[in-house]
Amino acid sequence: MTDQPHANEPPVWDTAHRRAAPTPPPPGAPGALTGGIHFAGVLMTLNGILAIFQGIAAIAEDDVYARIGSYVYEINLTGWGVILLVLGVVALVTGWGILKGAGWARVAGIALASLSLIAQFLFLPYAPLWALILIAIDFFVIWALATQYPQHQRL
Repeated sequence: MTDQPHANEPPVWDTAHRRAAPTPPPPGAPGALTGGIHFAGVLMTLNGILAIFQGIAAIAEDDVYARIGSYVYEINLTGWGVILLVLGVVALVTGWGILKGAGWARVAGIALASLSLIAQFLFLPYAPLWALILIAIDFFVIWALATQYPQHQRL
């Protein structure tokens, strides 16, 4: 039994002879965005598209939204439409930049989501439920972009 041909070689199940399984890239590795940032980019893009539609509706027909009495931050609906349309276009471009991993888009996304949150707060009397939904989306976008910052991205 001592004449075995492989008596001095380590057994096959030895870990030194196994190939390592592929490991996922570490968080913040180049080219890797975390799930929250991807979701924030998608939400920012979606928020931009929805704001564009909301702005077009306010510009095209003043009867789409309810008339309100006296309101401290009252602007006519055409003015709101232009504001929402501009915010929507910029949010769409910024969301695309976030999905591409651009560092400028993260900073712009936080600023733009903050502006959008304020604009939706001021738009509350015209469409309360819709404004609250978009405020919640803006809050998540701000949180996701502010808390997860990959170190490889530079401004």
